[in-house]
Amino acid sequence: MDCLLVVEAAAFTESPSTNSVAPQADSLTEEQVSEFKEAFSLFDKDGDGQITTKELGTVMRSLGQNPSESELQDMINEVDADNNGTIDFPEFLTMMARKMKDTDSEEEIREAFKVFDRDNNGFISAAELRHVMTSIGEKLTDDEVDEMIREADQDGDGRIDYNEFVQLMMQK
Repeated sequence: MDCLLVVEAAAFTESPSTNSVAPQADSLTEEQVSEFKEAFSLFDKDGDGQITTKELGTVMRSLGQNPSESELQDMINEVDADNNGTIDFPEFLTMMARKMKDTDSEEEIREAFKVFDRDNNGFISAAELRHVMTSIGEKLTDDEVDEMIREADQDGDGRIDYNEFVQLMMQK
């Protein structure tokens, strides 16, 4: 799984899009849809196919955010096409397709990096990556964590620095 999908979704909810034309979810590849399905299941804690404000709040808090109830409702309203107060998978896909079209601001990327860099030393270690992924409900083996680090670690020091993180975010 793309380790940043959930953080991407969280970053999206913090900065409502000003695009009036939403990119279509049907432009996503099968692999992207599959990865987004996995990310959706991390939000949809009870598995009912809907993300509620309560579930969104749980994930946001696990990422170190502290949104109010009205902020959570605003986040859901941003993509709730059928106005039923929750986000279903097609609405989530639309949100993620829109997010992929937007270029992340420096501030969004820095905030996402801070979520992972828990000790603020400027690097994301395997332990920090595992902690964040576990806190959002994604259980990873040591090999999976090591593979995620290896994919992003361009200088081979076994951890991800900010520049490597930016490169990873720009690949999406």
